[in-house]
Amino acid sequence: MNHMDLSLIDWSRAQFALTAMYHWMFVPLTLGLGVIMSIMETIYYRTRDEKWKRTTQFWMKIFGINFAVGVATGIILEFEFGTNWSNYSWFVGDIFGAPLAIEGIFAFFMEATFIAVMYFGWTKVSRGFHLASTWLTVGGATLSALWILVANAWMQYPAGMNFNPDVVRNEMTDFWAVALSPVALNKFFHTVISSWMLGGAVVIGISSWYLLKKRHKTFALDSIKVASVIGIIGILLSFISGDGSAHQVAKRQPMKLAAMEGLYEGGKSVDLMGFGILTPDKCYDDAHKAFLLEIPVPIPGFLSFLATRDFDGYVPGIKDIVEGGYDAPEGKALSIEEKIARGKVARSALAQYGEAKAANDEQQAAEARQLLDENFAHFGYAYFDTPSDAIPNVPMTFYAFHIMVLLGGFFLLLFIVVSYVAFKGKFVRLKWLQFICLWSIPLAYITSQAGWIVAEVGRQPWAIQDILPVQAAVSHIETGSVQLTFFIFLALFTTLLIAELSIMVKQIKAGPESK
Repeated sequence: MNHMDLSLIDWSRAQFALTAMYHWMFVPLTLGLGVIMSIMETIYYRTRDEKWKRTTQFWMKIFGINFAVGVATGIILEFEFGTNWSNYSWFVGDIFGAPLAIEGIFAFFMEATFIAVMYFGWTKVSRGFHLASTWLTVGGATLSALWILVANAWMQYPAGMNFNPDVVRNEMTDFWAVALSPVALNKFFHTVISSWMLGGAVVIGISSWYLLKKRHKTFALDSIKVASVIGIIGILLSFISGDGSAHQVAKRQPMKLAAMEGLYEGGKSVDLMGFGILTPDKCYDDAHKAFLLEIPVPIPGFLSFLATRDFDGYVPGIKDIVEGGYDAPEGKALSIEEKIARGKVARSALAQYGEAKAANDEQQAAEARQLLDENFAHFGYAYFDTPSDAIPNVPMTFYAFHIMVLLGGFFLLLFIVVSYVAFKGKFVRLKWLQFICLWSIPLAYITSQAGWIVAEVGRQPWAIQDILPVQAAVSHIETGSVQLTFFIFLALFTTLLIAELSIMVKQIKAGPESK
């Protein structure tokens, strides 16, 4: 496995990243816009004011266009686990498949059931039942996100499982440990709530376009008021949930945290990096400085506090993690070389167990099983040749993380200003602010994509943290097949994106229905 064609691994990763990033263009808008339009319909239900009905119906159309394309890309994404990552699917399919099955059986069917009532039931059901259908549709989309994120969080923190060497598969032993792990809960809340920011930015940007065109003034201002409040709430809660996520990353994935901060040498009372420019081609064991330019947050020991809840807490850097020897939650940290050695012991013990079982040598099988169990926590390290193999792409992780944080701060300020001037009745006169809101829509998508890059690139090279690296998870197929499907998917997804944007633009130009 160590000598597998690296181009196959790279192309398989590229194809999955392509599909995931296209899919993630649609998911956050579905989650964020869904909440906003549901609140608008709630206002209509309580006030019986027809303008809120028309406002809700307009944003529902935008929601529906985005929802349909998101479903199409999501289905392809799930199929790739079987086509491109069959070793992964075999190794942990009993666990990974459970939350995806729940998502399909319950959440997706919940969406499919009530979305029809939401779109076609305005004159066929009562206002109360229609409002419930709208909230249940959005609830179904949120539940879909929950179970998908539970599956993803398990890859970052594999819990509630046991390895069965007889079938060479991991088996679930505690469903609730998988579903309710602290990593899963933090990931769910941070992902869903941050989507409110994107939904708010899109609604405010489109509404600002109407004001610039001097069209649908009342509709635009009403939409801006609702969206700006949801945006503020979303950003503030995202900062809180992001703090929880960072704390979990520090405990479960210290290498990811070090990459997020460009931290090569850790210590006590470590400062949080506001922004910086990394030294190109920096290696963990060279003498070069980590940064050409660094701007730390002016709160001493703030990274230590975020990671350990102690301003004087110890945070390991990349070099520390590679070399080991520091005090970790589970005891004295092992070096990567030691983990590689133990991983090879576990891999060898698995082979010995299989041979002993085939020869009906129960004593030898028991001894091999014990050796395997003692070293299985480091099983995945057996596939590495050098400690450097365990280090993710530091520049991509670092810049994505800090772009996400900086743009999050920008949107908090923007939403506060927009909300204030909108409720004061001054927004319609501020053309410069309307232009900023309109052109902030792409920035909201960059923020969202940057967060996903941090989550996924930061945990590389692992498909499952410490247990299965990507080179052991990939399918044994022809590299040319993956290259061909990559470009087919690129063309398909780009066509879908262009089609979605053109339909959206056409709908936006048409505007909300008149009385």
